[in-house]
Amino acid sequence: MGRFEFYGEGLPAIEPGDLKGKLVVVEGTDGVGRSTHIGLLKEWLEHTGHAVLDTGMTRSALAGKGLKAAKEGHTLGATTMSLFYATDFADRLENEMIPALRAGFIVLTDRYTFSLMARATVRGADHQWVKRVYEFALKPDLVIYLRTTVDELVTRVVQTAGFNYWESGMDLHLGADMFDCFVAYQSRLLGVFDTMAAEYGFEVIDTSDTIHTVSEQIKALVAPLLVAA
Repeated sequence: MGRFEFYGEGLPAIEPGDLKGKLVVVEGTDGVGRSTHIGLLKEWLEHTGHAVLDTGMTRSALAGKGLKAAKEGHTLGATTMSLFYATDFADRLENEMIPALRAGFIVLTDRYTFSLMARATVRGADHQWVKRVYEFALKPDLVIYLRTTVDELVTRVVQTAGFNYWESGMDLHLGADMFDCFVAYQSRLLGVFDTMAAEYGFEVIDTSDTIHTVSEQIKALVAPLLVAA
């Protein structure tokens, strides 16, 4: 038996003992700098001679385009959206992540089941039901949670892409306008992430430091995995 385990029964016909790579997850809310730090980490890993696959939500060949189109319409219910995201994740796990891990790659994923579970929980899904949905997922080698505050998120979002419907939780009607909804939604999301950090053993990094400092902290967490990679 190899290092990898599934959270539950796992995907059929997949032997975790055949997987030789490493699975590193970078979690956190939108605007926290996940993409930036995954890019820096990938560059560092490749420079030191490691093969890397990076992936993320809504990138699957099976469900990615349909999921993005569904989000544009704002018409699907919370449970349907949760299962749509689960389909996207399952497709990427089976057809991208597992083949790369089998080949010995380091897989970097921009969010994992944890973001999907947190979003579903905030939208009223039963926590145990959500956990059962994702029992087919592999347990990562490392989960790095880039933690921020709502005030910092507001500043970052205003300075970059601005507020959007889903990341503001507009479907939940938590406030009078998009700003109020964003603050309320992200506050709830951060609360769920903090609970999950303790439950799943996330490595928590405060993103209030400089990009360079955060990047060095991430490298320090990843480096021990490379000894046997």
